[in-house]
Amino acid sequence: MKISQINIEVFERLADALDRLPIGFPRTKSRVELQILERLFSTEEAEVASHMTGTSESAETIAQRAGLPKEKVEEKLTAMLSRGMIWSSVKDSVRKYRLAPYVVGFYEQQSETMDHDLAHLFEHYWMEGGGEGIMKYHPDTHRVDPAHAALEKTEVILPYNDVRKLMSQAKSFQARNCICRRQQELLDAKKCEFPVRNCISFFPVELPQSPNTITKEEALKLLDEAEEIGLVHCVANQQSGLYWVCNCCGCCCGILRGILELGIENTSVRANYYAVADPDQCKSCRTCEDRCHVNAVSVNGTAIVDRAKCIGCGICVTGCPNEAMSLRLRPDAEMVVPPENYKSWEQVRLHNRGLSQ
Repeated sequence: MKISQINIEVFERLADALDRLPIGFPRTKSRVELQILERLFSTEEAEVASHMTGTSESAETIAQRAGLPKEKVEEKLTAMLSRGMIWSSVKDSVRKYRLAPYVVGFYEQQSETMDHDLAHLFEHYWMEGGGEGIMKYHPDTHRVDPAHAALEKTEVILPYNDVRKLMSQAKSFQARNCICRRQQELLDAKKCEFPVRNCISFFPVELPQSPNTITKEEALKLLDEAEEIGLVHCVANQQSGLYWVCNCCGCCCGILRGILELGIENTSVRANYYAVADPDQCKSCRTCEDRCHVNAVSVNGTAIVDRAKCIGCGICVTGCPNEAMSLRLRPDAEMVVPPENYKSWEQVRLHNRGLSQ
């Protein structure tokens, strides 16, 4: 699929605008990213979005910058917002809009629109350079949150790692399809049998019922089931303002695949814990080796953990039938403390990308 020459400049501008966001939208030699944008935005929507930024602004401000009538801009903003392509907030009774990033952002909104062609475009983009370009900067968009059952056996539970406590305090819950597994299914490349509908969102306020609404009990059950079957909890890479938890596998998750397939090991994705094996308890059953999603555990007489590879998810701990595995807190020199909140995350990320104002 090729973009018409008439439209290509519009989508080039939108790609550049997205790349100025903290997470970035790295350009590729094949320019497959432009094909993705043409699938997801109309030309008129792309024109409006190309004049948006990572700062929330009114429709009037965006219209003035774009040189377009406010009414037309509001129409396009409403359409994009309804599909999750941009973000919106209301302050002082004024609705404002900002660009949504590629991830976590409009990519995750494509569960219903994903088809064979779009799945291949996303895969092409990630493997051609999009994944490396996004994951090579700190802080990462995700971080691992250790399994709750594994944390209960440690001496120290870092406050930003107790996602179960945060979920228990929330008032509304939703479950959505894992976009990564959905994409891999359409590529005929999904190598696992893990459930698809187990990405959990939770909110501090009561929200209207929707097809994705679940109860608190159902949400906590999904979290427990994910640990039991061996999925890795991933949350936003910040200390406060956590509203979602993904349950990830190494064969489908773009972030974990980035570690495995793209060789991006110097990442802040990992938790501030590492697994250790007790040789006296280990029976060499290889359960830990089978459950590890990043090939950090091997068994040669007894289980051995490669600390450089270990992401501290605790899945080997929760699955060990002999209680031979445990988590330990990393020493201070190895600790990577998440930014305080999303705004702080954006500021640090922009600085590390050389885009600070």
